[in-house]
Amino acid sequence: MKIFRYLVGGLFLLLTPLTLQAQPGQANLPPVGTQIVREGDLAVRLESVLGVGTSGDEVEAETTLGNLGITPRNGWIADYPVTPDVIDELQKSIGDVANSGRLSMNKEEALKRFSSITAEFDVNITPYTGNQAQNNPPGPDPTVMNNYYYNQGPPVVTYYTPPPDYLYLYAWVPFPFFYFGFSFPGYYILHDFHRVVVVHGRPVFISNHFNAGPQRVFRVDPVARFRGQTYAGIGAPRTGHFLSTGIPGSDRTVFHSSHSMRVGGIRGGSSHGGGGRGGGSHGGHR
Repeated sequence: MKIFRYLVGGLFLLLTPLTLQAQPGQANLPPVGTQIVREGDLAVRLESVLGVGTSGDEVEAETTLGNLGITPRNGWIADYPVTPDVIDELQKSIGDVANSGRLSMNKEEALKRFSSITAEFDVNITPYTGNQAQNNPPGPDPTVMNNYYYNQGPPVVTYYTPPPDYLYLYAWVPFPFFYFGFSFPGYYILHDFHRVVVVHGRPVFISNHFNAGPQRVFRVDPVARFRGQTYAGIGAPRTGHFLSTGIPGSDRTVFHSSHSMRVGGIRGGSSHGGGGRGGGSHGGHR
């Protein structure tokens, strides 16, 4: 009987963390740190799924898509993370291109294929159009939140208000959207980031800093990007809103340098990676 009690007690201890994780209001919340996906990796998949190319190379994929008119508002920037507003901009441009007859499929099919990619990468954001019922999440437990920031470090992108000690690190982008069935009025993104993260066991480089030679570094401001005034990447529509780097062809030579730039032995790649909660170094905690 004593051995039996020990076995039952041990089983209870093993199951207790699972029970705590499954408390109502916590289990189905989006993670503190969102899934990280590089624009370059998304472009490679999108090129293939829309049937417009099979290059397997991020710069070529971004060029092909950009020439068609499928691009974020400021063009493709390979090492920049895919954020909710980027998804919305891509969705709109895909719809416009499909309606113009430049794809071998109609708008409904093209958007369906795009949704399959965002679901695959676990960034299946639904923009808020103003007529949906809002469903605000309760938010993670403060202890869970603080432990995450202390143990994992500040996530590049988060949909929750950061703890007070970390708030100064972040920019607030007021783009409303739905994710996990919850509505969010916007998201937080670090003012500055330049790091390697692990996505599906593969290290990838993400940054909003771009080197253009000795003592010349450009930075994409997340809020300025959202408002349409930032540097232009591959395929950016011609507009006077973009800030000039003063470097000819900078959309390739500056903002798509992952093929030649190495940080700690890591460089951005064009192979597919990034889908699935828990795939990234900041993407699997709830």
